[in-house]
Amino acid sequence: MRGHEPRSSSSCAACKFLKRRCIPDCLFAPYFRSDETKKFANVHKVFGASNVSKILIEVPEEQREDTVNSLAYEAEVRLKDPVYGCIGAIAMLQRKMIELQHDLAIARARLACYAGNSSASSITPFSGLPACDGFPDSFSHTSSEINQDGQMYDFSQVPYMMRHE
Repeated sequence: MRGHEPRSSSSCAACKFLKRRCIPDCLFAPYFRSDETKKFANVHKVFGASNVSKILIEVPEEQREDTVNSLAYEAEVRLKDPVYGCIGAIAMLQRKMIELQHDLAIARARLACYAGNSSASSITPFSGLPACDGFPDSFSHTSSEINQDGQMYDFSQVPYMMRHE
């Protein structure tokens, strides 16, 4: 665990950023190395150093590194997307997953149809595929999907909208 590694004589990123002297038992030192100033700056900007220290005190020592990594990720994403943060990223990934599941279902259905048609007529590779009634000719990417319970998800609304930067 990083918390028990010996550290150099230089201040940790937190103490450098806060312009204070880094003490030997500094709470931030094991998790914000001296070369990770931006990591601490982001965490400080979103959560505040005082709140981060309170969080770290409350968390068992063996979970602190994961806690700091989570805080650093949330802070980075929150600074990129102040309104939705991680939720926006999760929603975009969920939307993409549903689109890919939809495409996979279409591909499997078309493959089953083609496999059924291939027994009736011989198909040579790359010579064109037989028509498959009842299935779309291309994969559709609609702004809404129906889940297994028959509920409609509307992905045209924020935070489900994909951002193009």
